[in-house]
Amino acid sequence: MSVNILAIGDVSGPVGLDFLSQKLRSIKKHYNISFTVVNGENASGLGLMPNQADEMLNAGADVITLGNHVWSRQEICNYLDDNRYILRPANLAPQAPGRGWGVFAASFGDVCVINLMGRVGVPMESDNPFLEVDRILKKIDAKVILVDFHAETTSEKFAMAYHLDGRVSALWGTHTHVQTSDGRVFPKNMGYITDLGMTGAIESIIGMEIKEPLEHFLGNPTDRYVPASGAARLEGAVFEIDYSTGKCLSVEAIRIS
Repeated sequence: MSVNILAIGDVSGPVGLDFLSQKLRSIKKHYNISFTVVNGENASGLGLMPNQADEMLNAGADVITLGNHVWSRQEICNYLDDNRYILRPANLAPQAPGRGWGVFAASFGDVCVINLMGRVGVPMESDNPFLEVDRILKKIDAKVILVDFHAETTSEKFAMAYHLDGRVSALWGTHTHVQTSDGRVFPKNMGYITDLGMTGAIESIIGMEIKEPLEHFLGNPTDRYVPASGAARLEGAVFEIDYSTGKCLSVEAIRIS
């Protein structure tokens, strides 16, 4: 028997959060989703606030993952300790608030979710994600294991994919905010996509108002970046997984405006 797992790409700004809240339940119904993971690290533009996390969970997210902007909103620190359904990258310093992985009860059984962060091109200190995930996997009995790898480069994401193929059910990339067209099942039955994409304003530069990022690339002085407004799009992927074996059967990227 199989179940459908939904992974949603970086929710960016108030527009992305509002769109997620409006659309998530109908998307879950349409795709017959049994478990949902949402990357929420950009809900404030940079970072996540406790009330925004609550809104995502109330909208239908089962688990929220984060990334390199985890500390951009200090208000989230205590909340990470209090709410086990929000994960920060597991390969941060061990004294960091919160947790980087967890096992969660779903309608079909236990699901393990692991949040990792890459080190190539990511401006934040972290431990080796390859060695960290090896340590975590030794502690897990669940058959269905999902990994959000928040990383910059396709090479690091592909390396992690081959490292974990046959050991986890699905691995998806987040962070670059641009959905890739390479969703597939790897040779040892792990579902994979290099990047889920973004949930946020369509007319933007990866979720931000166009003016300031453009001025930056032109070499001009810039003001602070502001989350973009306007029509939104939700991007992610659906992984069909045999819950008795943990093997992925299919991967389908989704894009909903």
